[in-house]
Amino acid sequence: MTDAAGYHSPVLLNESIEWLVTDPTGIYIDCTLGGGGHSMAILEKLKGGKLFSIDRDADAISFAQKRLTHSNNSFIRQGRFSEMDELCELADNSVAGVLMDLGVSSWQINSGERGFSFQADGPLDMRMNREQPFSAYDLVNTYDLNELKHVFYRYGEEKKSQQIAKQIIARRNEKPIETTAELKSCIVAVVKGKEQVKSLARVFQAIRIEVNREMEELETALKTAFRLLANKGRLVVISYHSLEDRIAKQFMRSQTKQINTELPFDPESTADELKIVTKKPVLPSNQEINENSRSRSARLRVAEKISGGKK
Repeated sequence: MTDAAGYHSPVLLNESIEWLVTDPTGIYIDCTLGGGGHSMAILEKLKGGKLFSIDRDADAISFAQKRLTHSNNSFIRQGRFSEMDELCELADNSVAGVLMDLGVSSWQINSGERGFSFQADGPLDMRMNREQPFSAYDLVNTYDLNELKHVFYRYGEEKKSQQIAKQIIARRNEKPIETTAELKSCIVAVVKGKEQVKSLARVFQAIRIEVNREMEELETALKTAFRLLANKGRLVVISYHSLEDRIAKQFMRSQTKQINTELPFDPESTADELKIVTKKPVLPSNQEINENSRSRSARLRVAEKISGGKK
C-alpha cells in the first residue's frame, strides 16, 4: 500500500511508535524520513517534545516538508543518519528515542529513473543521495571479478556470484553496462528457472547496499544513537533483510554487558548499557502483510539505554 506520491505506508507503524515514544516532552530522531509517515505519527504523540527527521534523498525531503510544515516542533535535516549528532546538533545523553526504518522506499524502488529495481528500466544509479559521485554504473563497470563476486555474495548471499560477475565483465568488455535492463540481462543469462527472480533481487540489493555503504552507515548510526540516548531512551530498529537484522541484533546484544546477566546490578558502574526490550523481533500481523506486502520481511527490535549507575 502506498500514498499518492508513491511512498510506502509506514511498516509496523503502531508498534514502532508505541515502543518509541515514552516521554511526550522528549527529543526524538526519525533516521529515515522517507514519505514522513513515521514522523507524522511521532509528532501526534508529542506534547512539547521535538522531532528531528533525517533523509539522504532530496526528493524525500521535499515531499515530507509539505506534510510536516504545520508543526513547529519538527525539524528536517538532509544527510546521512550516521551523522545524526552533527546534523541535529544534539548532545550526548539527551535523546528520548531513535527510530531507524531501514532499506529503500517504495517510491525509490518504483521510480525507474532512480535505477533501484530490475522491474523498471532506467539508468544504473541506485544512489540514495544523487549528489554523491559513486553510482551503480561505476560499480558495475569498474569493479574487478573478485570485487563484484564479493559484493554479490556478501550483501546478496547470491550462490552464483562468480558466474554473474564473469558475465558482467564479458558484457562490459563489449560496451559499458548503462541501464538496469542491461544489468538484468547479464543475470538472467546465468540464472534460469524459478531462482531467476530471487537472484535478480539479491544482486540488485547487493549493488544498492555497496553503492550507499548501507551496512557501514548502520553500524556507525547504531553507535551514535546509543551515545545520544538519555537514560531509558529507546532505540527502535525496523529491518528488512537478514544482514540488517543481524547487525542490529548483534549491536544490541554487545551493549548488554551487565544488564542481561545473572550478576547483581552494580550501582557504581559508570558504563552505559542497553536492555533488550523485545526478546524476539516483533513481526507484522497477517492483516498488515495482506495490506502492505512490503512489510512481509520486516523485523522490529527495541532496546532501552541504561546510563551508568542508574536503573
